[in-house]
Amino acid sequence: MEINVITLFPDFFTSALHASLLGRALKKQIATVNLINPRDFTTDKHRTVDDVPYGGGVGMVLKPEPIFAAVESVPNIAPREVIMLTPQGQRMDQNLFKDLSTNYQQLILICGHYEGIDERVQHLVTREVSLGDFVLTGGEIPALTLMDGVIRLLPGTVGKKASLEQDSFEDGLLDYPHYTRPPVFRGWEVPEVLRSGNHGAIAHWRHQKQLEATRKKRPDLLPEGKIDHGQ
Repeated sequence: MEINVITLFPDFFTSALHASLLGRALKKQIATVNLINPRDFTTDKHRTVDDVPYGGGVGMVLKPEPIFAAVESVPNIAPREVIMLTPQGQRMDQNLFKDLSTNYQQLILICGHYEGIDERVQHLVTREVSLGDFVLTGGEIPALTLMDGVIRLLPGTVGKKASLEQDSFEDGLLDYPHYTRPPVFRGWEVPEVLRSGNHGAIAHWRHQKQLEATRKKRPDLLPEGKIDHGQ
């Protein structure tokens, strides 16, 4: 997969793109990430990317010309999605990451800043995506979140496919509790069933813990019957 990030602050991504599984995936060329600065496509000596809004108001608005030029500089690899990171978009979730990682070869992520982006940039955009119902200083944090969520699902990023299949939300439930050595820490013991070697009992215990966690923390994820009857 090829991911192109249109950002005024490419240095923001430098450390994250070299760290952990994300860094290893890029090193193995499971995915490639290109950071593209709209300032490189300006034509005036001040490299201007923003201007005052028509109709008045506070703040500055990102101009359309540099963003169009930045996006159009990327050779089209189909199928592709051009995504604007904005609080007005659909919320990120695991289903979105699975869709993007499975059905697209190229992503272009447009990171907004200041008061907003000229509305005409919407003519480039095929999807708007939000990290949540709040406003950040720019689109870089949501873009990094989206990249991490998508790239970790690409084949070869995570060593064991089963690790992905057991993630929270993969089966509509939250994850079960995890334990490792020592068996007792400050008086807290690892549940006996996990030390029993009985794989059937362990699987049943884990599923029950998933249901319990989901009822307690995210009951909206459960069908009504499971909430009422614990089944």
